[in-house]
Amino acid sequence: MLDTSYRTAYNEDHEAFRDTVRKVFAQHLEPDLDKHEEDGIVPREVWKAVGEAGLLCPTVKEENGGLGLDFGFNCVLCEELSYLGSSAGFTLQSDITANYFERLGTEEQRQKYLPGMVSGDIITAIAMTEPGAGSDLQGIRTTAVEDGNHLVINGSKTYITNGQNADCVIVVAKTDPSQGAKGTTLVLVDAGTPGFERGRNLDKIGQHSADTSELFFNDCRVPKTNILGGEGRGFIHLMEELPQERLGIAVGAQAAAQRAFDEAVKFTKDRKAFGKTVFDFQNTRFTLADLKAKLQVGWAHLDWAIKKHLAGELTTDEASAAKLWHTDLQWEACDTALQLHGGAGYMNEYTIARLWRDARVTRIFGGTNEIMKEVISRSI
Repeated sequence: MLDTSYRTAYNEDHEAFRDTVRKVFAQHLEPDLDKHEEDGIVPREVWKAVGEAGLLCPTVKEENGGLGLDFGFNCVLCEELSYLGSSAGFTLQSDITANYFERLGTEEQRQKYLPGMVSGDIITAIAMTEPGAGSDLQGIRTTAVEDGNHLVINGSKTYITNGQNADCVIVVAKTDPSQGAKGTTLVLVDAGTPGFERGRNLDKIGQHSADTSELFFNDCRVPKTNILGGEGRGFIHLMEELPQERLGIAVGAQAAAQRAFDEAVKFTKDRKAFGKTVFDFQNTRFTLADLKAKLQVGWAHLDWAIKKHLAGELTTDEASAAKLWHTDLQWEACDTALQLHGGAGYMNEYTIARLWRDARVTRIFGGTNEIMKEVISRSI
């Protein structure tokens, strides 16, 4: 269990919310973690249970069916989800897509989607990445061509979180390819729309319980009223959401790093070698001491970043730095903890194996850590 007694980003309401999150996860998520991993998806009934408990999209305003809370509540849920070791796509909906709908949506769009997103009846995804375009979103090739009062979408997307479950996908497409980034638009595509097909649930190294999918659009017609935000302003809208998205990744990474450390401490204090516990060896104690110091720094920095974001002051380069540092720490902690488990760490029955597998992608998604360095360097 995460020790939050020394945290500075949260108040009593946040911690009461944390208690609820832990109880709901203990009942509806934790018992079936292995099954979710095997099935490659978190079933809709779990989404519904989490939504009914008031844990999804906590920042959504009351008039849109939400609780109107601050982003700190999202961070609490993210910490608990990552510490548990689940890769359920709740945070993508709460931290990312909900904000697009609430900030950019028309009144009709907000009322159509947000109440269901809060309750867990509607699951959403955002389709940015393509087979030939990853961190460089200006290189996307999916098009949405105007045809009367409709847009005709053609193209493909890949690595899309919640891709199998999604009832609605925010598709990043070029409405005017001649304008480059300025010709990019966000378009809503509902499940069941003719021409929209899901591909396979992708076979990944880790994060197996996340339904990460290919999506295909072949002459997929949607009304122009499905444009989210301004036509031709899609790239700008994406950039505006980056600080919160990257902060969310940092939050999850820090919590996963802490869980890896805790698993290593528990294992090394129990495991015997050469007549004493593995923890009794100086190398083990010094290795864990080094990690503990970095985790201490990490939690302090994370609280600083959360508070700055809550004040509306976290910049893109600061959020990118947080994503870079905390995901690097996550990998170090998970890899070190696995090593301290010895051969047991390579066995899937141990929690550290899943933490290690799941950690590898966090330095890639949300913009690779190499891109984070590029973003940070531009602010210098």
